[in-house]
Amino acid sequence: MATIFDVRKFLIVSLIFLLAGAAVGGAQAQTNDFDARARELVGEMTLHEKITELHGIHDSVHQRYVPPIPRLGIPGFRIANGPAGVGPGDEHQQLPATALPAPILLASSWDPGLAREYGVIIGSEAKALGDDLLEGPDINIARVPQNGRTFEAFGEDPYLVSRIAVAEIQGIQSQGEIANVKHYAANNQESHRFTSNGIISERTLREIYLPAFEASVKEGHVASVMSAYPKVNGQYCCQNDILQNQILKNEWGFQGFITSDFGAVHSTVPSAMAGLDLEMPTGKYFGDALESAVQDGKVPMSVIDDKLVRRFRTMMQYGLFDQSGGMKPIAEYDDGQESLKIAEEGIVLLKNDDNLLPLNPNKLYNIALIGPFATDAMTGGQGSSHVKPLYAVTPEAGIESRAGSMARVQVDDGHDIRKAVALAASADVAIVMVGDRETEGKDHPITLSGNQDELVQAVAAANPHTVVVLKTGSAVLMPWVDRVPAIVEAWYPGEEDGNAVAAILFGDVNPSGKLPMTFPKELADLPANTEWQYPGVEDMVHYSEGIFVGYRHYDQDHIQPLFPFGYGLSYTTFGFNNLSVSPEKIKDGSKIDLTVDFDVTNTGKRDGEEVAQLYVGLPSSTRLPQPPEQLKRFLKVSLTPGETKHIHFELDDRALECWSDKRHKWVVVSGPYHIMIGPSSRHLPLQRTVVVAGGGWLSWL
Repeated sequence: MATIFDVRKFLIVSLIFLLAGAAVGGAQAQTNDFDARARELVGEMTLHEKITELHGIHDSVHQRYVPPIPRLGIPGFRIANGPAGVGPGDEHQQLPATALPAPILLASSWDPGLAREYGVIIGSEAKALGDDLLEGPDINIARVPQNGRTFEAFGEDPYLVSRIAVAEIQGIQSQGEIANVKHYAANNQESHRFTSNGIISERTLREIYLPAFEASVKEGHVASVMSAYPKVNGQYCCQNDILQNQILKNEWGFQGFITSDFGAVHSTVPSAMAGLDLEMPTGKYFGDALESAVQDGKVPMSVIDDKLVRRFRTMMQYGLFDQSGGMKPIAEYDDGQESLKIAEEGIVLLKNDDNLLPLNPNKLYNIALIGPFATDAMTGGQGSSHVKPLYAVTPEAGIESRAGSMARVQVDDGHDIRKAVALAASADVAIVMVGDRETEGKDHPITLSGNQDELVQAVAAANPHTVVVLKTGSAVLMPWVDRVPAIVEAWYPGEEDGNAVAAILFGDVNPSGKLPMTFPKELADLPANTEWQYPGVEDMVHYSEGIFVGYRHYDQDHIQPLFPFGYGLSYTTFGFNNLSVSPEKIKDGSKIDLTVDFDVTNTGKRDGEEVAQLYVGLPSSTRLPQPPEQLKRFLKVSLTPGETKHIHFELDDRALECWSDKRHKWVVVSGPYHIMIGPSSRHLPLQRTVVVAGGGWLSWL
């Protein structure tokens, strides 16, 4: 029988490989057909026609649009913003769409499956609204929490950002919509973003700021990339040959096209020769000036043709040359319900003394809902990513719906603290909603504005049953943290704000979100805590902290954070056991193929989800310092009370590699590698050591 099953297995596996090979071969043939078709089309264009297709137009009708050429059947090309839902598009009046939870909340779910659904919603709605390219996701690393666009991206860790980005891109592009991953590269602050010059070492770029872009290209197969505003090591991104040509197109094999951020181009010939393919929103540099540069022999026609072939080939792959336009209805209810689910999965429970949460509606008769973020739904941040919501559920509506008819909900915006305190003192529970309003174009302090800190402290003093709900787009300082029993980080929950927060507060959903960034106790604890590092001096921003960004910095310097990376509580408890790692010794120079196995058990009394996190501590030295741990794998698992699930991770070379500036490549050095497992970066109960045996590695790093 064993022989029969072996034969069957062989035949099945062989068939799978044959089918897969046929699919890959078919896809490759189709890609080649599109390439040939695009080249033939470009060959029929006049120089003037080519130039008109290398930039957008901005007039009384259009603001995000590349015009068509009817003579050749080249369609117009419509662009919309979209890291948090379909934002401003070609129309001067923004169209409504599903206001999804902020991307930072999506990252807090630690769930690539949800990220793919997030992308499906954005991609399908962009397609329904007639858009061809969606500017998103934003995958810049949260180097400084003051960055005004922290809410738009996925946090401080390159591996977590990579996993969420790849999944979202796949979701967007599954709908026939071109994703536009941004902002390439190191666009990590809004202060002086048009003129700043980031001085960043090669190792820091490769280990922190480029991995998510690399994964987006190699795994997500993203169809387009947006070049950013700032300079990196002296060159504006849009004319940075190292970033665009050498790394993105040549090393990573990117086959799509590169667009500029709006107004990010500063030159004609340097930008054209450095790999930029499309200037937006107008042709200030890629219009008449580029046409003259071609005529004068400063830019070869082959360079122009390559830019057009890249975009036309991509558009053909996504059916944009062959489909009829026109808008369709958005699946408002279905997308809204998915938005609610994402919000529930990404809200983080930070503190819950004496199990104040979840609230029991049978014991609540008077609920005080207080604060500037208690009156209206926080549907998202501002700037180009702002979404005009189809609808919005207020905090009051959500809590009233869940609390039931027996409970009275009274709302106060907290402007008059004495009035708010009186209301809180008479209530069974006081829910204080405070937060921030981040926006593109400016950075912000990570202290709560106005009287919000005083409001929290005063309400907590008046009512021992005080729950603080934070609606922030980034980390925030909490001088009152020891005075309140329960804290929930709801981020920007999107259009289902009221329902999502109520579901967590009343326990309809067991919170499972984990922080994608470190919350500091004070400003001095931040990795970039000098003016030299941030916001920079005379537009020079020195990334002198190197790879020690986020939790890497806190752990290396033994700084206790307010709340650590990967942290988040639940209404149940979990245990980690039975770790095994194989092999425990690896010969230097051999292929890395590590397996890590362990169990996670729900040791509490409620259904819940836990995020199992695997960190690796690489060999560290004064010549090549390494943080104590770096996230390399994670998995979110659902468990019923008493249930145990076995988790299996595989680690390859990249999980153990670091970048060698001397050799300009990824290397695995000899020495001990510490494998650590747990529910957060500061709680890793399972640990083993693997040794890469060898010697003399320091001499060639």
